[in-house]
Amino acid sequence: QVQLVESGGGLVQAGGSLRLSCTVSGSSFSINSAGWYRQAPGKQRELVAAISRGGTTNYNASVKGRFTISKDNAKDTVYLQMNSLKPEDTAVYYCAKGLWRAVVAGTTNYWGQGTQVTVSS
Repeated sequence: QVQLVESGGGLVQAGGSLRLSCTVSGSSFSINSAGWYRQAPGKQRELVAAISRGGTTNYNASVKGRFTISKDNAKDTVYLQMNSLKPEDTAVYYCAKGLWRAVVAGTTNYWGQGTQVTVSS
């Protein structure tokens, strides 16, 4: 059974940094694409960043230059380094894996349980 477990969320002041981690069991990120999504209260879930099996990345325009997605295939872990955080980054962040198109479209079946990120002003 495939499981994705996120960690690293928390409360941080504006301008601060957090690093989210997502570890997969029952599968491997070396053969899949992965992505981070977020959903704020009252808003639709949106793609934050994605990384392909080969390392190609895709970022939401609102986080480009501030967030970096990376993965460690040996540890089956995907990371989201978030710098210069803003209050509007506050959301539950979800990890996803699957085929590239499914990850970018948000139609993959494999999701983590989410981790809360709160940025105070």
